[in-house]
Amino acid sequence: MNRVFRKVEGDSVTDIVKHTIDVLKECPYVEIHVGTDSQNHRRSTVYVTAIAYRYGNRGVHYIYHKHKMKKIKDKWTRLWNEADYSIEVANWLTSKVNVKVEIDLDYNYQEKHFSSKLVGPAVGWVESLGYKANIKPHNQIATRAADHHCR
Repeated sequence: MNRVFRKVEGDSVTDIVKHTIDVLKECPYVEIHVGTDSQNHRRSTVYVTAIAYRYGNRGVHYIYHKHKMKKIKDKWTRLWNEADYSIEVANWLTSKVNVKVEIDLDYNYQEKHFSSKLVGPAVGWVESLGYKANIKPHNQIATRAADHHCR
């Protein structure tokens, strides 16, 4: 995968596989979450994908990848890409390291939100691949980290 992930401090993580293995050696019961958030700005769309390592009740460490592209005006496409990017990273990571990964989707099941239209198809897609899907308001660890870096 040709994505450069960074720590919160700004240091790049050159080897995500080694980083994940090191985290698992230090804390074998860590939960791994992958999530993506996006934000439209004036002329561009920013996507941030985060890999979050949750240490039970002792906190979270995460790394993230941020990329900017030409503005995507179609809301469905922009939000669907969030699931696509998260699945791509989760598939890549689980093909390299034998870990259980949960995918956090930044969609809300309440019908008043546009993203509710994507809940059924996206959750079905994620679960058909063998991952646990988390949607709002439940367990949004990676997407909260991604949201923080989207703004």
